[in-house]
Amino acid sequence: MSEGARGWGFVAPALLWTVAFFLVPLGVMAAMSFARLDGRELVWGLDWGNYAKLAEPAIGQAVRVSLEITLTVTAVSVLLAYPLAAILAFQVPPRWQRLALLLALLPFWTSYVVRSYAWLLVLSKQGVVNKALMGLGLVTEPLTLANTRFATVTGFVHFFTMLLTLTIYANLVQLPRNYARAAQDLGASGWQTFRHVILPLTLPGIVTGAFLSFVLCIGDYITPQILGGNNELALPQVIMVQLGRRADFPLASALSVVLMGLVTVAYLLSSRWLRLDRT
Repeated sequence: MSEGARGWGFVAPALLWTVAFFLVPLGVMAAMSFARLDGRELVWGLDWGNYAKLAEPAIGQAVRVSLEITLTVTAVSVLLAYPLAAILAFQVPPRWQRLALLLALLPFWTSYVVRSYAWLLVLSKQGVVNKALMGLGLVTEPLTLANTRFATVTGFVHFFTMLLTLTIYANLVQLPRNYARAAQDLGASGWQTFRHVILPLTLPGIVTGAFLSFVLCIGDYITPQILGGNNELALPQVIMVQLGRRADFPLASALSVVLMGLVTVAYLLSSRWLRLDRT
């Protein structure tokens, strides 16, 4: 057997799996997005009506809400994760870093559902946050924190801060300490050293973590459903409404294609940023 045939033999199982369980379903979904419902009958064709419904206020608002929540969560998570990763990499002694990383991984051991309901209890009117605020005399009545966008963002940030911490930490621990010392020897201040030396060298970890956070956040259904309630619907919630209540598979497919398009744009932007960073 030739080397080429042997190589295809190793690649074939993964390739067949990808085609059968990714490319084929993706193609069916894309084709269904151009179909339409005639009563309860599915009519296949080339109908752009499902995509035209993106201009409807409810669906357009769902896209906007998803983007606003996702971008907010990603930005806040980066701002919280970078200092935490720097503390783990530079301040925690090496013998304790494994334990610290283990603690950072704890949110990954809990399912989305359990974590979301835990935050729902914490942010409820009888929860820990409201009781603390009232005990300190900062408020006289419980605040409405649960079933809001704030609750959704909080639940997401709790998880994605740890994810970004790991990706940034991986870059920071590989950064030679001599780079910062050399910059300081040349007269750079602490801020200048961070801005011109440390930050550019850790951008791959930031961009990679931000992309993963974007993908997982914009496609998540459970957290907005539990913590956000139905006050404002995100795009995954609208897709589930079309599937569960209306059985409108063509419109749900079109919205799913749009969701994948947003993820693809995020991927292209992040990969372009990483390529520019290497040049």
